[in-house]
Amino acid sequence: MNDSREVAGAILPGYPEPLWIQAVNLIRGEIEKGILKPGMRLAPERELCRQLGISRVTLRKALGRLVEEGVLSASHGRGWYVTQAVAKKEWPNSLESFSETAARMGLKPRSKVLTAQASPATIDEAEPLGIAPGTPLFRLERVRLLDGVPIALDLSCIPLALVPEVEKVDFRTRSFYSTLSAAGVEPVRADSTIEATKADDRAAEHLDVAPGDPLLVMHQVVLGAEQEPLFVSTIRYAGERYRLRTSFARS
Repeated sequence: MNDSREVAGAILPGYPEPLWIQAVNLIRGEIEKGILKPGMRLAPERELCRQLGISRVTLRKALGRLVEEGVLSASHGRGWYVTQAVAKKEWPNSLESFSETAARMGLKPRSKVLTAQASPATIDEAEPLGIAPGTPLFRLERVRLLDGVPIALDLSCIPLALVPEVEKVDFRTRSFYSTLSAAGVEPVRADSTIEATKADDRAAEHLDVAPGDPLLVMHQVVLGAEQEPLFVSTIRYAGERYRLRTSFARS
């Protein structure tokens, strides 16, 4: 199928989200809904600019992002084509690291480290870990990316005594789980709760979404073989880029 068609939607100049990101979301949304199908050609750039009310520079930035995501391909002299329908990536209902999940999906993981330092645990942090307030706690906050697309804002907190050398680790490239394993710390289970919320300004900036966009927040207490708490994490996923697969059984 290679007939081109219009892209429906509106670009809002006064909206906090940059125009090119709005254009990305509109085009991606048309593909996810099946309105723009694999093999279909988008309208010519001049027509797309007219439809969306944006400049060609802004449009090309948006189209370039969609090419990076593998959603569109460019054919020299012929235009832009949909390469595949965008599918939400499924996370398993087994306990695995972000890097392990990425490898299973055939995607390239990357982390942008925002915080990696130790400080005393607050009362709220200490309680789920079964430690005393004031105990040295290592906090690791990262933006997690798959193939260059920000997926989640991940904050993990672990007692420093469990991994004494952890502050020396470069978590831009090193997996948190492999670091734990090297220190003899082996997670076996996670008690998790998931809730929906809206992106605040900080989360929106790091996840490349608009303030107020939906996020899925996963709170985890990760346990060891003796069911002892090892670390806690709060992971904020961009709602449209995350889907959890699980199953339920009757007792």
